[in-house]
Amino acid sequence: MHVIDSHTAGEPTRVILDGFPDLGSGPLSERAALLATRFYDDYRAVVLEPRGQVAMVGALLVPPVDPTCVTGVIYFDVGAVLGMCGHGTIGLAVTLYHMGRIGTGLHRIETPAGVVTVDVQDESTVTVTNIESRRVAVGVTVEVPEFGPMTGDVAYGGNWFFLVDPSPIPVIPENIRQLTDLAVATRTALNAQKIGGENGEPVDHVIFYGPAGDAAAHSRNFVLCPDDAYDRSPCGTGCSARLACLAAAGQLGEGQEIVQESIIGSTYRLSYRAGHKGGVIPSITGQAYVMSVAELVFHPNDPFRNGIIL
Repeated sequence: MHVIDSHTAGEPTRVILDGFPDLGSGPLSERAALLATRFYDDYRAVVLEPRGQVAMVGALLVPPVDPTCVTGVIYFDVGAVLGMCGHGTIGLAVTLYHMGRIGTGLHRIETPAGVVTVDVQDESTVTVTNIESRRVAVGVTVEVPEFGPMTGDVAYGGNWFFLVDPSPIPVIPENIRQLTDLAVATRTALNAQKIGGENGEPVDHVIFYGPAGDAAAHSRNFVLCPDDAYDRSPCGTGCSARLACLAAAGQLGEGQEIVQESIIGSTYRLSYRAGHKGGVIPSITGQAYVMSVAELVFHPNDPFRNGIIL
């Protein structure tokens, strides 16, 4: 299996070029569902240790249905197959540029959540125009065992988010373990109490916000991903959900740009335009860097062929 690894604002992406089982040619949403069920062990083996690393997201290249797209892609981490991935799309665009498959300028990429656009500005800098994002609930309070009540908004940015601002725990690197424990417990409580999307979709990410370390940034976030790892980047789909909430609350105007800082201090530039369905069309600008070009080997006698699972 041939892969190219990159990181976007510190968050790793592993693009799978070939060597993965064929998922057919149906809609990407159907192929994503097939990946999540029939090929569960296969996709997890790509990102689990010892072959992968904590927080790694896989990006499986597949033929697009839409002929105007340069590729289709299905994202996943150890915990779930994802609808979209913002940092992964920036990393994918930089990877395709590195391979010579695309140049600078605008390109369309098909994901299970819909078609997104990337504007490749140079070998490292990309702006992603995401699918329309929306806030679906405001000021929802959930009782979290051992932590107490937690109040936040539910929003969709390609994945489902619960956004808490301000965080009950300071959003600083020294508190990553405590923030992780609180976020995991909050997500568990949300899903147990059936708090999520309009059609019962479960929350898969939790975000806590606090003051930014850099005065030029709007805020700093801590993002819990489905695999219970924290996002090293500011999280592209999470930023999309954030923009939807800020717009719905009248706290950010169309076209106004802000800087979102991650828990490790990396940043994205964010803005939005109005969507056709009452939400927002987010724009996320960040930088990614190719780290390695590799061939993964899955030896039949390797006791950890499918990864280390504890």
